Amino acid sequence: GLEKVVSSVENSIPKVEWNYEGIHYFDNGPLTIQYLFVLDALNFCFWPDKDLNYDDLASGLKAALENDKSVFDADRLQKYTGLELRQLLKWPRPLPLEDERVRLMHEVGFELERSFEGKASKIVESCGKSATNLVSTIARHFPGFRDHTVYKGHQVFLYKRAQIFAADVWGAFKGQGFGEFSDVGSITIFADYIVPAVLQQLGVLRYSSTLADSIQSNKEIGSGTEEEVELRACSIYAVEQMRDLIQKRTGKQVLSVELDLWLWAYGISNPSLQHHRTLSIYY
Repeated sequence: GLEKVVSSVENSIPKVEWNYEGIHYFDNGPLTIQYLFVLDALNFCFWPDKDLNYDDLASGLKAALENDKSVFDADRLQKYTGLELRQLLKWPRPLPLEDERVRLMHEVGFELERSFEGKASKIVESCGKSATNLVSTIARHFPGFRDHTVYKGHQVFLYKRAQIFAADVWGAFKGQGFGEFSDVGSITIFADYIVPAVLQQLGVLRYSSTLADSIQSNKEIGSGTEEEVELRACSIYAVEQMRDLIQKRTGKQVLSVELDLWLWAYGISNPSLQHHRTLSIYY
């Protein structure tokens, strides 16, 4: 499956721009970092509401910030209620895992104020142009970003939202200024719902019949179960293999971040794609 996919894209790996849909806030300064950090703190579990998706979150937070530049100040983040978050996003009903989203906003506001002068840009500046340092700093300071689990007695670190924050900063600033990281190649893909489904459709992942049945029948797969961890971890591993194979065949270095953007864009352009369903704050 990997060979086939790489053969089809190796000469023209589709480049997907970070903000290709125009849904993100960007002002080329620290406020963009604050926006991205709040966005990635809340970037999980849309599927229980069939009308809600990532675009609603990104564009809703953008509109709120354009309307009021202090909306993501650290002291305000600590006070939001579920109703106020809905009003920010102009969403007419309770959000999936709404209490968890509010709790994470409070956590972000509290720790930004306590350790980073209230500014997410200070986290980025403290990391010495290292995406790896940025991910570990976020995981150390913000428990809500500690996306790890135990699989057959081994601790597995997936860090989807911490890594996607580093990638968002890199993508938004085009690898310059705040977005300059000497080791952006160390970031893996962001193991979520969409990427495993795309890899399965492309023939890179093969599901057991019981797993395929669970996904097709929209049966919920528990967070931290072997099936769920395998879906995410195998997706990361497969894309690392894809990246290595592209480099071997073409001599071109492609980043996992770029492959993730392409796979995710491919996935959301296929609305019939069936993904696994897990209630989780991590993706």
